[in-house]
Amino acid sequence: MSDQQFDLIVIGAGPGGYVAAVRGAQLGMKVAVVEQRETLGGVCLNEGCIPSKALLDSSELFALARDKFAGHGILVAPPRLDLTRMMARKSDVVKKLTDGVAFLFKKNGVAWVRGTGKLARRLGYGGYEVEVTAGESVTTIEGKRVLLATGSSAATVPGLRFDGRSVVSAREALSFTTVPEHLLVVGGGYIGLELGSVWRRLGAQVTVVDILPKILPSSDGQVADTLIRSLKKQGIAFRLGTKVEKVSPDNGRMTVALTTGESREELICDKILVAAGRRPQTAGLGLEEAGVRLDAAGRVVVDDDYQTTAIGVYAIGDLIPGPMLAHKASEEGVVAVERMNGQGAFVDYDYIPGVVYTWPEAASVGKSEERLKEEGEEYEVGRFNFMGNGRARAMDETEGFVKVLAARGSGKLLGVHIVGPRASDLIAEAVTVMAFEGSVEDIALICHAHPTLSEAVKEAALDVMKRAIHG
Repeated sequence: MSDQQFDLIVIGAGPGGYVAAVRGAQLGMKVAVVEQRETLGGVCLNEGCIPSKALLDSSELFALARDKFAGHGILVAPPRLDLTRMMARKSDVVKKLTDGVAFLFKKNGVAWVRGTGKLARRLGYGGYEVEVTAGESVTTIEGKRVLLATGSSAATVPGLRFDGRSVVSAREALSFTTVPEHLLVVGGGYIGLELGSVWRRLGAQVTVVDILPKILPSSDGQVADTLIRSLKKQGIAFRLGTKVEKVSPDNGRMTVALTTGESREELICDKILVAAGRRPQTAGLGLEEAGVRLDAAGRVVVDDDYQTTAIGVYAIGDLIPGPMLAHKASEEGVVAVERMNGQGAFVDYDYIPGVVYTWPEAASVGKSEERLKEEGEEYEVGRFNFMGNGRARAMDETEGFVKVLAARGSGKLLGVHIVGPRASDLIAEAVTVMAFEGSVEDIALICHAHPTLSEAVKEAALDVMKRAIHG
């Protein structure tokens, strides 16, 4: 028997795992987290959400200095890129946040067990023994419950094998030491568009290839159309409905054969970023032996309490169905632990916002107009363009709009879709109102400060009611 016994063992210290661990400790549980990385925070903090946003902000400032400062009457010499310093800043942002998670563990008494975790065997009292491997060392710890929160890894594409140099995932694309001459991005989802934007701003030629006919296929059509027009104006090229057939070395670069229907073309590039989605990280966890069932997509099957088909073993985040989003994993981590402790918490999956951190940004919550049409639901549309917003004008950021979808008759909010400046922040108002089952009238009656970007949300709500003042 292990001499380390816990109420809860969490395998994985990403945004789902570490949040669950802290919440469990707050509720009086003795918690251990098994994590193989040298730093906490998982993919999100170390090689995903945080470093990408650091580079997006840095590259946006570089582009502003180069392209827009003069329009504001700020005359500076053409900016020069110090990529080494930019990357150092990104790393510092990551370090401060991962150190912050380590501090939270100490503050809340969460034990960090370094290594790779695996379900070993079920114990007589119903708990589980978890085997932890760290190098050549193998130890075991016991938990009354085990929460799996190992996240996901980059999906592969046939014929595009990751080599960490020429064909890379987002991890390597966040740490290039030089700006690629031509970056080919395979995948028109949020990861590909965001990282493509970073390197385009910094001077790379960028081409996005996707086998689907449109970018962001699950998003509202008007949002996707507006965003692709903007990205094209920024110099990003798109080949949609296009398949990568073959990649051939070419004097230190790569020749890529593409097919679009019956047509064929070749591109020469020096880097290929494969951003074609992610897959649950389930290998090596001992799931089959423990009786944990996976669905057809390779995700862990759970019940309303996030318990798997193995009693006492739970799973959250990218391991289970639903959008692969850090904030979704965090919410599930909190709710899973609270339900373990008898609370009636739940995640309202209808109101999980999604954000694309390009510029302009895109953010949505609820149903798209296309989905409402498919479901035959009667609805009204309100829209307001940032062109008519005073703050957007003052910022010289007038691209985009706010679109509000509401149930015909009641005005209940069904979906809100924003493409424009700071959409990632503006969407929070819509999420809040929808979570309280509010209506367009609720937004319309709220006094919004002037001049602010949030006034565009109010105007779009007023437009549903045919009462828009500035539209």
